[in-house]
Amino acid sequence: MERLKRRETVRLALLNESADAAAERAAEPGLTKGINALLPCLYDLEELVRWRAVIAIGMLVDRLAEKDMEAARVVMRRLMWNLNDESGGIGWGSPETFGEILARTRNLAVEYRQILFSYAREDGNYLELPELQRGLLWGIGRFAAARPELVDPSAIRIRRYLASDDTAVKGFAAWVAGIMKIMKAGDDLRRLCNDPGVFSFFNGVSIENKSVAEVAKEALGRFGEV
Repeated sequence: MERLKRRETVRLALLNESADAAAERAAEPGLTKGINALLPCLYDLEELVRWRAVIAIGMLVDRLAEKDMEAARVVMRRLMWNLNDESGGIGWGSPETFGEILARTRNLAVEYRQILFSYAREDGNYLELPELQRGLLWGIGRFAAARPELVDPSAIRIRRYLASDDTAVKGFAAWVAGIMKIMKAGDDLRRLCNDPGVFSFFNGVSIENKSVAEVAKEALGRFGEV
């Protein structure tokens, strides 16, 4: 009962306050308990709750890693298990949370970055569901923006995602291509400059509606194209 009450308190904080505030509330009984209370919120029906949970978990895992790296690795392994077919689940929220943690915690980034990118490779742990691909691309983009020195642009075959039938996948892929300055994606990005599709984009604080064309043009701008 106490655990369920704590989860509801954390959920309400995610809904009505900020990710920072929710993280602090969740961590009151301890970092591990706080992370455990936040993880179910990755499945919440409210989109903003889900995204704020991603950020809050990243914050708490970063603090946990400073005190107990092995405990932080347990969280990473739990996210990996969620994305494993044998888990029996889908793994909603896990790829973006994975990327958020690596963006915040350098030691974990060094250890787990190849695993993050493996979810985008057919010769790795490729995620087939577009809904998971959206979160994965957001996580990769978040990680690449925070730690460019640890990212190899050839680690992701971005053109597959730029040609997706899923509007959000295309949009997130264009964003990643710009952040990672994947020059070989130039032709694909120029084609997407005429794509009117709109998708939901979380900027780290709030949710925006962005068009694929808008994001593609922003990406080309990073290449020096206007």
